[in-house]
Formats: sequence, C-alpha cells, structure tokens
Amino acid sequence: MEIITVEENGILVADLKGKLDTSTAPQAEKEIGKYIIAGRKMVLDLEQTSFVSSAGLRVFLATAKKLMAAGGTLRICGANEVVSEILEISGFTTILDVRTNRTAALQGLS
Repeated sequence: MEIITVEENGILVADLKGKLDTSTAPQAEKEIGKYIIAGRKMVLDLEQTSFVSSAGLRVFLATAKKLMAAGGTLRICGANEVVSEILEISGFTTILDVRTNRTAALQGLS
C-alpha cells in the first residue's frame, strides 16, 4: 500500500494505491493518522485501490471518527466496482460520505 498526499484548496487528498488489507492497514492508519488535526477536511481517493478488507474498513471508520471528534470531515471517492461493492455490502455507504470521483468529493468542502 502506497499513500500519496496532496493539498487541494486546503483539503488533504490521500491517494491509496494497492490493497488495503490486514497486512497494510496498520501502516495506512498510522500514515493517515499523521494528518488528523482540528478542522481538517480530508478525502481518501480509492481510484487506485484494488481491494479493501475488513481491516481496511476499520481504517476508514477510525479515521472518520477521529476527524469528526476534531471537527473535521472525511469523504471517500473513486472506488472501483470491487471496492464499491465491499463498501455497499458492509453498509459503509450509509455511514460514510462516499462520492463517485475526486471532483465530486472536493465539491463543497473548501
């Protein structure tokens, strides 16, 4: 799992590349956790994420909870068919703000 972060109009965008599973989730959570600050607006772009396991879903949930507690916002975008299905089946599309693409995720955040 590779995570590349960029700032776009004051919003942190983290591109997650590869598989987010049991072996990569702890490092991903640690890396993403570095950017959680008060009022932070963050987008996790999954366009290049090929698979997300339950450990990866926990990373999303933990990040969302930490950001909300700090007055921030998390959006997830760009999931392929496999990852979208995982998000839907797990119910995460109803508890997290999931958008189709980066443009849609950034819209209204700045």
